[in-house]
Amino acid sequence: MTDKIVVLITCKNATEAGRIARRLLDQRLIACANLVPQIRSIYRWEGKITSEKECWMILKSSRDLVPALRAEIEKLHSYSVPELIALPIIDGSPNYLNWIAEELESKK
Repeated sequence: MTDKIVVLITCKNATEAGRIARRLLDQRLIACANLVPQIRSIYRWEGKITSEKECWMILKSSRDLVPALRAEIEKLHSYSVPELIALPIIDGSPNYLNWIAEELESKK
């Protein structure tokens, strides 16, 4: 098990996702953001089933940065209840995991 994580977030569009990703990178809360535009999300919200186009963000970070990451996303995101799911990276390429650590280094 590593201390690295993958964080999943949905945004209303790629513009919002890009703005959030750049801010998180500037603050060294993430090492990388992958933006997957044009996903379709179907969910229940306020008693109704809703279908929306969204942009999916896949972020790479570390477990100890989750509180700061969550606070910043809640501040920047347009949704009243933004998705933020952190999943552990059990194992991976040592060079890639080291790169993540180096990119987050100044935050620790």
